[in-house]
Amino acid sequence: MEGSSEDPYDIENLFTPLLISMGQTQENDLPPSPDPCCIYRVPEPLRCVNEKAYTPQLVSIGPLHHGKEGLEEMEGHKRRYLQYFLERTGVSEKDYVTKIKGKEEELRSCYAHTIEFSSEKFVEIILVDAAFIIELLLRRDGEHIKPDSNDRIFYKPGFINFMVPDMLLLENQLPFFILEDLFSWTQKSEEDLLPIEDQQMILLLIRERDRGFIGFNKIKNKNKQNSSIDPLHIAEDQNDLHSYFLTISSKGKLKTCLFDIKFSGGILEIPKITINDTTNMRVRNLLAFEQCHTKEANYLTNYVFLMKRLAKTPKDVELLVENGIIENWLGDTKKISTLLHDLGTRVIVSNHYYATLCEDLNNYCRTPRHKWMANLRQNYFNSPWSIISVAAAVILLILTFIQTVCSIKSTA
Repeated sequence: MEGSSEDPYDIENLFTPLLISMGQTQENDLPPSPDPCCIYRVPEPLRCVNEKAYTPQLVSIGPLHHGKEGLEEMEGHKRRYLQYFLERTGVSEKDYVTKIKGKEEELRSCYAHTIEFSSEKFVEIILVDAAFIIELLLRRDGEHIKPDSNDRIFYKPGFINFMVPDMLLLENQLPFFILEDLFSWTQKSEEDLLPIEDQQMILLLIRERDRGFIGFNKIKNKNKQNSSIDPLHIAEDQNDLHSYFLTISSKGKLKTCLFDIKFSGGILEIPKITINDTTNMRVRNLLAFEQCHTKEANYLTNYVFLMKRLAKTPKDVELLVENGIIENWLGDTKKISTLLHDLGTRVIVSNHYYATLCEDLNNYCRTPRHKWMANLRQNYFNSPWSIISVAAAVILLILTFIQTVCSIKSTA
């Protein structure tokens, strides 16, 4: 019986089939490089917490949700808007297809996951959806173009209000540069077009009230690397914000950067924020984007966790509302407390941006003098009647003391 000439422990021969298989893998079969990516699928741990917050209900934008069940009705409206766009710009659909095809590789690289659509279908999706967005915004916010009576999107009650939230979803986006390129490719005079800088084009910032989130890259990095201060634990020995002997004030109006929170001399300054029916969806998608896209500057994540700790109870929310920190459009303070708590579920916090602030808050609340003053205010000065009772008791004590002194003097 002849022995095998191959060494069973020959590592090189053992892995040769694997190396050949890997070498045969085509470059275009691999997922795109993460560097240029800006549009992501929501990670499953976040999606399973509240799937509806990440899923379009009426309209799909881009390839990730194209053709999904329940979104077909809007395809006819989008095609109609494409026709409006072509008539207004004077450029043929064929010319746009050719130009977008030249940008196809760049467009595909903006998506973190491989797009399975063919080249022709992918280009078609981009053109139809980009033209739809431009025409929609021109009709909604522009002065040059008004929707006509046949436009069912604007003349169907509530239709536009249900559609806009879908356009704020992380997975329902187009690369912004293709919208700009569509403007530069038009053949008509610029007088017929609304200047791009005058349009509220960026989908995550359509309304002025969303400006609080425009500060992601405008804040100096004050993170404490490897800090031992955990922002999730702010004065845990206290029950709620009412037990803190500190002043909470609203810092500026809605235009103030949302993350610019400061604490000094017992005064906690927090920019104003509006919480309404769309806050849950908007913040969740921004958190998902931050978790996928940014490596260090998780400002919104840190903000949510800080607010989650500050507003642990409905009473805390009431205090924040009374001091102009939260503009409550939900009505029920318990809903806001629950909302802030749920937003932080399965979200990873890194580089604690508010570490120093939390450390200062903890030190302030642990100071005995501040504790005594807090207990005094909470137990004896928490209502007008309590103040009157304490004042009456003090006056009675003083009168009793004076009477005692007078009695001693008279008997001396």
